Amino acid sequence: QVQLVESGGGLVQAGDSLRLSCAASGLTISSKMMGWFRQAPGKDREFVASISWTGGTNYGASVKGRFTISRDNAKNTVYLQMNSLKPEDTAVYYCATSFTGSTRYDYWGRGTQVTVST
Repeated sequence: QVQLVESGGGLVQAGDSLRLSCAASGLTISSKMMGWFRQAPGKDREFVASISWTGGTNYGASVKGRFTISRDNAKNTVYLQMNSLKPEDTAVYYCATSFTGSTRYDYWGRGTQVTVST
């Protein structure tokens, strides 16, 4: 059974950094597309970043240059390093995996809240 469990969220000030973790079970992350998404209240879910089985990465325009996605295959865990946080980064952050390698993600975690104050 596939499970994705996010952690590392919290309340920080603008300009601070946070690292989110996504611990995976029931799959091997090194052979899957893994992604981070976020959803702020009243807004649509937004793509944040992804890392493919080859290690290739992609980022949403609003986070490029500030966020970095990575993975630790030995721990079967994906990370999202978030630097220079802004109030507009406030959202629930979700980890997801695509078994087909497409932009359709098949399994999702429950999310972790990130709140950035001014």
